[in-house]
Amino acid sequence: MRFRVRGPSGQSTVTLESSSSIQELRAQIVEKTGLTSFDVKYGYPDIKPLALDQFAPNQAVSEIGIDLNGEQLIVVPREGAAPSSEPPAPASQALYQQPSSPPKPQSCEDDPPEIASPEHGGTFVLRVMPDDNSCLFRAVGAAVMGDMDTMVELRSIVAGSIQSNPVEYSAAILGKNPDDYCQWIQNEDSWGGAIELKILSEYFNIEICSIDVQTLNMFQFNEGAPTRCIVVYSGIHYDVLALSPSDPPYTHANPSADGDTKIFEAVDPVVLEKAKELCQVLQRKHYYTDTAGFSVRCNTCGGTFTGEKGAAKHASETGHYDFGEAV
Repeated sequence: MRFRVRGPSGQSTVTLESSSSIQELRAQIVEKTGLTSFDVKYGYPDIKPLALDQFAPNQAVSEIGIDLNGEQLIVVPREGAAPSSEPPAPASQALYQQPSSPPKPQSCEDDPPEIASPEHGGTFVLRVMPDDNSCLFRAVGAAVMGDMDTMVELRSIVAGSIQSNPVEYSAAILGKNPDDYCQWIQNEDSWGGAIELKILSEYFNIEICSIDVQTLNMFQFNEGAPTRCIVVYSGIHYDVLALSPSDPPYTHANPSADGDTKIFEAVDPVVLEKAKELCQVLQRKHYYTDTAGFSVRCNTCGGTFTGEKGAAKHASETGHYDFGEAV
C-alpha cells in the first residue's frame, strides 16, 4: 500500500506491505514527521481520527478496518507533548518570526558550489538569496516568475489560498487562527516554510523540491506536476538551484544569473542527481544551521528555548512570535 503522510513540516510518501504492523506504521510516521507524540487523522475532506493507540503494536495494518492505500494521513503534535528530540524535518514550518540575529551557516555567496552537467550543456550552481526573512519567497519567485522581488505577491497568494480553503488550512494545521496566520504571513518579517511551498507549488502547478543541506533529505510538494524547481534549505534560509549555460568542461557557471534555467522537466532524473551532489558539497562546507541545537530568546517575555521546536512550542502556547538569538 502507498499513502501520504502530512505533518507540520510537509508531506511525503510511505510504502508499506499489507502485512506490516502498527509499530512499523508508527515508525514511518516518526521518521517522516520528526514527531514522537502525535495524533493521526484521515479521510479528507471528511476528516476523522485514526486512534492507533487502540491497536496492538504487532497488529497488522490491514486489520484496522481502513484501506490506507491512496489515503492521506494528517499528523499533528499531541496536545501537551514535549518537542521531539529528533532534528526538524526538511523545509520545516516555522511558527514564529525569524530571529533578528540567528546563527548563520557558513557563507557561500562569493564561492557557490558548481556541478558540471555535460548532459545539459551547462553548470548547476546555487543562486544565493538575500537574507531578509523573505528568502523562501525570493527563491520560488526567482524560479517560477523569473523575478526574486515578487515576495509581496507570493505572500498574498498564500493568504488568499488559506482563506479559500478553510477546511484544509485549519488552525490545527496552521498552528494558529487562519485569519491571524494570513495577517502574519503577509508581514515582511515572517518566515515561509512547508505550508507556503505546498500552496505555491499547487498555485503554479509545479513541483517544488526542497532539499535539506544538513540531512540531505528531500521533500517534494505537488509531486506529479510536469515541471519542477529546486530550493535548497539550510536550516534558516532558502536558496534556489539554477542551471547556468557554460562551455566545456562545464565547471564554471556564469557569475550572472542571466540565461539561467530554474525550471526543469520532472521526468529528467539527472537534475535531482546533480542537485543532491551540489547539496553534498554544501554539507561538507557546513552550509547549514542546526536548528535543533541553537538557543533562541523570546523578545516578548524573555524566555530562552533550545532549537526551532522549542521556540515553536512556546509560540503556539503563548502567541509570542518575536524571537532572537540567545547570547
